[in-house]
Amino acid sequence: MIETSGLALPKPLVQAFQWPEIRANCTVDAVVALVDGPAVLSGQFAEDPAAVDAQRREDPSLDHDAPLRELFEDQLAAADLVIVSKVDELGPGGFEKVRAQIASLTPPNVKVIAAERGVLPLDVVLGLQRASEDAIDQRHTHHDEDHEEGKEHSHELFDTIVVRPPVLERAALLRGLEAVVREHEVYRAKGFAAVEGKPMRLVVQGVGRRFDSYFDRPWQSDESPATELVFIGSHLDHDQVRRTLLGAAGA
Repeated sequence: MIETSGLALPKPLVQAFQWPEIRANCTVDAVVALVDGPAVLSGQFAEDPAAVDAQRREDPSLDHDAPLRELFEDQLAAADLVIVSKVDELGPGGFEKVRAQIASLTPPNVKVIAAERGVLPLDVVLGLQRASEDAIDQRHTHHDEDHEEGKEHSHELFDTIVVRPPVLERAALLRGLEAVVREHEVYRAKGFAAVEGKPMRLVVQGVGRRFDSYFDRPWQSDESPATELVFIGSHLDHDQVRRTLLGAAGA
């Protein structure tokens, strides 16, 4: 099993399995795409959000190629199976809406299944025997066009920054994180934090404007409690993001 970054392009990886020295020894059983259900339902990955596109055209500081939407479409184009996570948070009819949108971006034989609270039997995703490398060249993606025309691909414009703020209260930290994703183009956030008055490490995960946080373990005796947050997005400036976070947190 190969688990790529959430911002990775599956097609070039699958194409590597076409190399004779690899093809003679192994095959790609299937490409499985994991989709955040609430993020799709909220419209973050909508195929044609007219208001957002208009804003991009009017603001020269924004990336007009909408790299996140293209990446979402490219990942689905390469998928043999799509898993929609957090279905328990979608509400009545939510999964059907998400599945309909995914179906418009995937080949007809690609199945879309639901996962609730992170639970999914392994036998559902293993043993599909698709031999994905045999058909991957026929899967059209935005990356194909950029490669053929010799253009720099917009996915290379993703920025990754690491912010190490001082120790904060949990509520203040989450308030700061919410401000960052509201005021900056952040696609993914993750990390861990030292929280005032708590002997345990707080893990934070964010997709779009939704954040989860939980204490995973006590700080070890040889560790210095500290906060380290990773933000992935477009046009991110470390100092600006840090100021936004601390300002909203009241630090």
